[in-house]
Amino acid sequence: DKQSPDYRRKTIGNAPIKIAIEAGIRQGWDHFIGTDGIFIGMTGFGASGTIEQLYPHFGITAEVTVKAADARLHGE
Repeated sequence: DKQSPDYRRKTIGNAPIKIAIEAGIRQGWDHFIGTDGIFIGMTGFGASGTIEQLYPHFGITAEVTVKAADARLHGE
């Protein structure tokens, strides 16, 4: 929120699909991606492990991101 509207427009753009990828929770991202945006990240707390274990557990992977974008593009 500290960046200017012009900076945000240039950074986020006006793509029909906006995706946020965060190794944390969704909180705060809807402001940028919209409530219909795609969020790839944690959906809960309490897990412990390495990044190699936790990213797949929470679906924070390139494969999940591509599937989500593809599904949205094709109305699935």
